[in-house]
Amino acid sequence: MNVPKKKQIIIAVIVIVLVTAGIAIARKFMAPAKITYITAPAVRMDLEESVLATGILKAFKTVAVGAQVNGQLKTLHVALGAKVKKGQLLAEIDPVLPQNTLKDAEAQVENLQAQKRSKQALLKQYELAYQRQGQMHAKDAGSRADLESAQAQLESTRYDISALAAQIKKAIIAVDTARANLGYTRIHAPIDGTVISIDTEEGQTVVSNQTATTILTLATLDNMTIKAKISEADVTRVKAGLPTYFTLLGDSDTRYYGKLRAIEPGPVSGSTTTGSTSSSSSSSSAIYYYGLFEVPNPDTKLKVSMTAQVAIVLNQARQALCIPVSALAERQKGGRATVKVLAGEQVEVRAIQTGISDNVQIQVVNGLREGEKVIIGDSSNLPKSDPNTTPPPPGRR
Repeated sequence: MNVPKKKQIIIAVIVIVLVTAGIAIARKFMAPAKITYITAPAVRMDLEESVLATGILKAFKTVAVGAQVNGQLKTLHVALGAKVKKGQLLAEIDPVLPQNTLKDAEAQVENLQAQKRSKQALLKQYELAYQRQGQMHAKDAGSRADLESAQAQLESTRYDISALAAQIKKAIIAVDTARANLGYTRIHAPIDGTVISIDTEEGQTVVSNQTATTILTLATLDNMTIKAKISEADVTRVKAGLPTYFTLLGDSDTRYYGKLRAIEPGPVSGSTTTGSTSSSSSSSSAIYYYGLFEVPNPDTKLKVSMTAQVAIVLNQARQALCIPVSALAERQKGGRATVKVLAGEQVEVRAIQTGISDNVQIQVVNGLREGEKVIIGDSSNLPKSDPNTTPPPPGRR
């Protein structure tokens, strides 16, 4: 069957249009999706590399004021929070028993001194008797036995006097001790400070036979010591003299600055436990060391036992060129690294030299310019969703 030439031309045109449309549609729906990049610009900022630790505030100096004698706490002259001066009277213990002990010791001294005087009188008598016996013996008027007896009495009395002299010295020491104990009934402040605790109230009986009973505790609060618990992983990176600062839990905006004074050589007491029943002894908890530093506290805003969030500054850089740590594609020794830089629509792999880092941002020493965008992620890593998949209803997975 012969098809008219005009129809052939129309069919050919239709076929060409359909083929062209099919190719266009295929290109549209089969072309790879364009990758979208997540970037961050290289910007300048102050960067700080530091060791973080949790600390506790302590008074720079703390003294537990105790009693050295027994008795009832008769009067307490200060209240909690009171500021006292060195030598100020703080408390008084009932002095009756120490007074009686002192009187008894003084009476003992007087008794021994009287005995000594009595012996000294006898000594003179025995000296005269010995002289007479000596003269009589020289003239053969007295026996040798009488002379030896007189000599023995004389020497014995001298030894008795020496013994009494020693007893008197001992008794005098007892008097001094009793007098000192009587003085201990009046308790005075050993330092300038603030009363931070009262451990014994008026009317309580104080017993200090073995250890001194604490009456109250004084502390100097003009300066505070911060004891920061530094983990064993970080303690080798810090040293005395490094700048430090801390914030309080109730005031995270205010920083208190100091300088690390020392690191205690021994670990924090009780921070480790060793398995004695296991086949191999090992630490069941992390090991920490105390780092110590002081800060002034003129307005006494800082209180004893407050918790401090401490930072020990290892390095600082002012207005350093920085990028996110997550932008580093590869890290090498000596601070070398590579990053991907988005220049227009093109991705460039760039080698850079890095500096200090706070684990979020890292300093770029060279290899980048301010404002250049580094790639920290792209859409190719996102999970692909199936358009034919119906999401589960809420509450079911």
